[in-house]
Amino acid sequence: MGFVYFRNGIMFLKQKNFIIIILLLFVSMRSFSQEGPSVMNLPKFDRAPRHFGFYVAVNQMFFVVEPADKFQQKVWNRDQIPDLVADSARVIGIESSPVPGFSIGLVSNLRLGEYFDLRFLPGLQFGERDLHYSIMQFSHADSSIVNISKNINSTFIDFPLYIKYKSKRLNNFRAFVTAGASYKIDLASSTKDKAENPSTVVVKLKKHDFTGDIGVGFDFYTVYFKFSTEIKMMYGINDMIFREGNLYTDSIKKLSAKMFQISFTFE
Repeated sequence: MGFVYFRNGIMFLKQKNFIIIILLLFVSMRSFSQEGPSVMNLPKFDRAPRHFGFYVAVNQMFFVVEPADKFQQKVWNRDQIPDLVADSARVIGIESSPVPGFSIGLVSNLRLGEYFDLRFLPGLQFGERDLHYSIMQFSHADSSIVNISKNINSTFIDFPLYIKYKSKRLNNFRAFVTAGASYKIDLASSTKDKAENPSTVVVKLKKHDFTGDIGVGFDFYTVYFKFSTEIKMMYGINDMIFREGNLYTDSIKKLSAKMFQISFTFE
């Protein structure tokens, strides 16, 4: 189990550094708003009924793993563990870890009022996640623990619809929050995928998902365009795992998606 503690330590450091970066971002933006020029750039920008743009973003995709009931007690036979050289096995732990990815997309904004907008941001999201299994395997009278990781790639077509609430503009700065929902199609998902090695199990995902999204960010008005940064969390609703009667898929009761994203928007 040593590698599990090591991996958890690395994940803790990554999350801690991520929080520090976010805090520095907030501090720098606040300083910018206080020290910005008194001349207002693009004074009529927010009065337009609609405008368009694009965004680029970095993301981290996660899995929220809900193990099956009494999964640690279930013994899997040889036919259900094709990539293990053992007579039988038990899963004793399941974890997920993210891998950095990126997103790109378009922005369309409809003005609803002085402080509210309706936004549609279709885009592509590229990322991957790892599922880590701790397995107790049995061969004759011997037993041992092995750790196996399954890498899962995803390429989502994303169709989000958001309501944006904006604060009162301060010089060339404005804060905002967004909330809404998104429909996602995973182009990399296929229940017919097979591994190059027949003895290797591929963990497959379902193709469609819905997420509830919430974000917070800042608008900066430059001379020629509006630049925005936003931190967003997306919480998947559907159970995404495709079960195939083996210990990797059937040891999980529900596998839902979660994504953290920092985006940079140009409008």
